[in-house]
Amino acid sequence: MVPFALAGVAAFAAASLITWLGGAPQSWVEISVAGLVWGIPGTLTMVVHDRGRARRRALTHPDFQVVEEKP
Repeated sequence: MVPFALAGVAAFAAASLITWLGGAPQSWVEISVAGLVWGIPGTLTMVVHDRGRARRRALTHPDFQVVEEKP
């Protein structure tokens, strides 16, 4: 889901830039900036959540193999 969240943040960033440069009503600019601001912590939350996904899946599905990543 992280790629979808990143695409959403990118879309709000583009919308913010377009509405700001295009002279759109101030409320449109504020809405697009709010979407961008709320999208950043949402994306970070998804990244943290997805880190443990393989471990959680291995606990519920014994046939699932967890491959340890080396730093």
